[in-house]
This record gives sequence, C-alpha cells and structure tokens, in this order.
Amino acid sequence: MTTSSRRLRSDAVRNRERVLAAAEDEFAEQGIEASVSDIARRAGVAKGTVFSHFATKEDLIVAVVANHLAELKEVAERLGKAPDPGAALLEFLTVAGDRRRQRDLTFLMSASADDATVTEIRNRLHADVTTLVDRARAAGAIRHDITGTDVFLLICAPVHVVENLPGAPSDLWLRYLAIIFDGLRPEGASPLPRPAPDWS
Repeated sequence: MTTSSRRLRSDAVRNRERVLAAAEDEFAEQGIEASVSDIARRAGVAKGTVFSHFATKEDLIVAVVANHLAELKEVAERLGKAPDPGAALLEFLTVAGDRRRQRDLTFLMSASADDATVTEIRNRLHADVTTLVDRARAAGAIRHDITGTDVFLLICAPVHVVENLPGAPSDLWLRYLAIIFDGLRPEGASPLPRPAPDWS
C-alpha cells in the first residue's frame, strides 16, 4: 500500500469516527428527527461524506447504537475479570449510567431494535452483564434471586428517574444508582413478587 493510499484510508477512518461522534451528539440533542445535513455540519464534513460511510440515516442510527453497546461490552468484559465482583458490578453500572447521562440514546435503541448487528451486540453485552451478576451473587455481594436480565434492565433506570425532574443537577443520577445498588444487596432483602423475566 502506498503512502498516499494509507493517508486516504486514515482520512476515511477519521471521517467515519467524526461522523459517528457528531451523530451521537446530534441525536441526543435533536432526537431521531436530526438531519443528516446537521450531522455533517457538526462533523465538519460534506453531506456526501456521511453517505459514503452510511448509505441511509437508518444505517447511521444502527452504527451509533452498535458503537455505544460495543463500548459498554468492553467495559463489562474487562470488569468480568476484576478481583472484587461486587465492586466490579457497581463500577459497570456507574460507567453505564454516566454514559447514558451524557448521551441518552434510548429512543435510538428502539429504532434499531430489529437490526441483526444491534441484536447480536446487545446479546453479547447481556452475556457479559450476566457474568458480572453471577460473580457478584456467588461472592454474596448481591441477593441470591437477582439475575443478569434484572441488572441489564436497570442500566438506564437512574437517568430515566432524573429525566422526570426538570432542571435536575447533572449528577443527580448517582443518588438513584446508590438506591438501586442498595436494593440489590442481600441485607434486609424481602422476597420478590415475580420471577425474573427471560432473555430472548
């Protein structure tokens, strides 16, 4: 590969990363109706450059969601080897909560729920979260009847709680994360009214 070809490839990779970052920010601010033109402007590239990487806006949405889930999966996978399982689970929930505070992409998750790539990464993330939960449960850090699916469904809960309070401090989600994590602990636990849902 020539120096010129390497430079072109490097520029293309950089542009793709800029488009993804701009799209994530634009969708977080404007919702799913954010335009490709505004995303291109934010990324500092031409609109055609966006379409050279992502054929449709839907493809761009899928890429943003897949990127978000893959980054969370890397965190969960790393923490799955941590020496303190309880602390590892809390750290994962903190990282996941903080990312959602910065870029709440729940509506994009719904828009891309049927995409095969998103489904695959989501299932792999669920498996890694289940590993974290299984280790924490075996160590006695959380109650015996908590499953990976329970915790996976709680990932975005702290942010959604805070969204109901206009003008809330940016770090208020930490209060609700602490409440959630205390609810996972075995001390004082009472029987849960229903079994955990199945993951499919």
